[in-house]
Amino acid sequence: MNKEAQIYDFIAVGVGPFNLSLACLASSIEGLDGLFFDQKDGFNWHPGLMFDDAHLQTPFLSDLVTLADPTHPLSFLNFLKRQGRIYAFYIRENFFLLRREYNHYCQWAASQLDSIRWNTRVEEIHYDEGQGCYAVITRDVHDGSCQTFRARRLVLGTGPAPWWPSCCDREIRSAAHVHHASAYLTHRDELKNLPGVTLVGGGQSAAEIFVDLLQDIDRHDYTLHWVTRSPRFVPLEYTKLTLEMTSPEYVRYFHALPTKTRDAVIASQTHLYKGINGSLINEIHELLYQKRLVLEERGEDLTRRVRLFTNSELCGATRCAEQLQLGLRHLEQQRDYGLTTTALIVATGYCYTAPAFLAPIASRIRFDTAGRFVVTKNYAIDRAGREIFVQNSELHTHGFVTPDLGMACYRNAHIIKALTGVEHYPIEERIAFQEFGVPPDLETDAQGLRQVAS
Repeated sequence: MNKEAQIYDFIAVGVGPFNLSLACLASSIEGLDGLFFDQKDGFNWHPGLMFDDAHLQTPFLSDLVTLADPTHPLSFLNFLKRQGRIYAFYIRENFFLLRREYNHYCQWAASQLDSIRWNTRVEEIHYDEGQGCYAVITRDVHDGSCQTFRARRLVLGTGPAPWWPSCCDREIRSAAHVHHASAYLTHRDELKNLPGVTLVGGGQSAAEIFVDLLQDIDRHDYTLHWVTRSPRFVPLEYTKLTLEMTSPEYVRYFHALPTKTRDAVIASQTHLYKGINGSLINEIHELLYQKRLVLEERGEDLTRRVRLFTNSELCGATRCAEQLQLGLRHLEQQRDYGLTTTALIVATGYCYTAPAFLAPIASRIRFDTAGRFVVTKNYAIDRAGREIFVQNSELHTHGFVTPDLGMACYRNAHIIKALTGVEHYPIEERIAFQEFGVPPDLETDAQGLRQVAS
């Protein structure tokens, strides 16, 4: 095993948008040496959901660098200028990037960096007591060769993995025509030639898949079912005072709440980060209206081909010959019912689990009673609070803004400050008009309130 003598300032594992943002911002800091490892052969963001007309849900300012440094050479606007498209973007007058364009931008940014090692899988991480650093054992995914790299600190950006309902056991997940939404486009043509497709999930990805399937309902002979646990197809809340919750003040306020309170708050906030764009909901209704007219002209009834079910949880799935039998539970009526389908698409999001390569250093990491990382305000999870940092695994400690692309620069400014001891990128402290907790200048105790009342 070849061992490099150099000890890096940090090693980051995983190169999604958040760690790519860190790589871009770190590239401008002289003397900060870091490596980024990813087992993929290059950057490619959610290719299974790369619809031609799919947009980001955050404005273009939430690129890899702008909210930390608007003058950074790896900004989206500089990318547009280099591509000769900045005037076309200006005339377009739309702050929301096409997902495909964002992917191209990230690929361009990654190509400008020499700190990223693609096709490199992290196998194990150990702590070297003698040298006071972490030993990261990697394997080349092509030739299987191993190397060991050393770093003072780590940044984990492996991201969440597709989440399946508990009733979808390994046998169901491996069955024909059963797919997670993240792989939808890979199987789209196959799905549209089947007798029936059922989609489970009520977020943006589910809505985009539903539109894609509904558009062809009059050209193919499949039935289409859409099932969600929510009481309605919930729009993403995007009003200005709500957006103020994606602020340093709210992150600090949320982080200071008791764990039990934080968990309850997050459970009540799904419409803030898991909803559907309101414009897409309206598009779906318009498309349903159009397809009903088209099918009626052919003597068909849309409601026999397309059905939407709310308040319904997928509780069971069994394979019967060429069909799937789905067991559903209506959550408000507390009644069971079933659906028969040929294909199942599960658009139930993603869930973070600690990567296996952390096992040798688990004793250096703080976990809560639920087995989750205990994440400090500056995104550290190690017991010293200054060595191991995380990206997009702190929903339970930092709130619903955790997976938001607009959070990347704020979080990375904190991480870079912790890595270097210098605030290279100014960290905003207060941007919101509203106050989320009890104002210190107005705080009083219960006795004081009673005295005022008397």
